[in-house]
Amino acid sequence: MSRSTEAAGQPPGRSPGRSEAKDAAARAALEPLQPGERPGAVSVAAALALTIAVVNALSYAVGWDIAGQRPRLVTVAAPVLLMLLLAWGLWRGRYWAVLTTQVVLALLVSLFTMLALFAQNWRSVAIAVVIVGPAGVLFWKLVKAMARIQMRSRS
Repeated sequence: MSRSTEAAGQPPGRSPGRSEAKDAAARAALEPLQPGERPGAVSVAAALALTIAVVNALSYAVGWDIAGQRPRLVTVAAPVLLMLLLAWGLWRGRYWAVLTTQVVLALLVSLFTMLALFAQNWRSVAIAVVIVGPAGVLFWKLVKAMARIQMRSRS
């Protein structure tokens, strides 16, 4: 078995397909992160997580109500602490933090896409599009960043 088919997980005697060749070329073109380097998309995600945590904490502190009721402290504190942990992990360039952010973004895009499909008015559709567009772009940008972070951890 040749080295290239072993690395690609190919059985012996099978040549790689066109998409597999493109994947291999994309992996070869990736540059590992330098020590202390953080991709721009990861910095944006860290800033976004920190902003969400601060806005939620401040909203609770000034007494904003949700559907006419004040939420319990634990229902605000838990997401705030999780967002702060996520922001810290992203800022430090941790793989788990980027992966978790992608899961959150995927859920967000899925939820708001479904809401847009069943929306009763154009305002709801516009809000969904404004959220889904940037969240989808950030998700896509984090894919390459995650690959570069993984390359650093393997070397």
